[in-house]
Amino acid sequence: MNQPIIYIDMDGVLADFSKAIANIPAEDLAKSKNEPDNIPGIFEHLEPIEGAIEAVEKLNNSGQYELFILTTAPWHNPTAWMHKRLWIERYFGEVFYKKIIITHRKDLLNGDYLIDDRTANGAGNFKGTHLHFGWDYVNDKLNNYPNWEAVLDYFKLNN
Repeated sequence: MNQPIIYIDMDGVLADFSKAIANIPAEDLAKSKNEPDNIPGIFEHLEPIEGAIEAVEKLNNSGQYELFILTTAPWHNPTAWMHKRLWIERYFGEVFYKKIIITHRKDLLNGDYLIDDRTANGAGNFKGTHLHFGWDYVNDKLNNYPNWEAVLDYFKLNN
């Protein structure tokens, strides 16, 4: 029997990219033409989102789902690809060994669930269930699943 597939976005869902942006000196942000994801090394030392590590451990340990990272990496910052992979390994060990997908077209993948903070890069057209996570920067409001506790409630894994 195949387990349901859960794709988990990295930035804004597992890793606190917004906190990293807030700590960038203005002159460095200006050098990147206000595109912080193109700053070399930006993805190397991100802090985890509160509750993310524990929630992924619960999802993984439940044995009910097959988990993958589904993330987008900036095209003009190739070190970001490496840093994302190293970040995932640092926090999750072998859980995502050969289970990291970097794409700008999240809508092309088949799966049951996508946990993502945005609708960009095809996430809004994902054919499974999109658990819209965290803070919506476009509309300045919380998404339907504001934190990992809400996600675990959805999957009935909160004790």
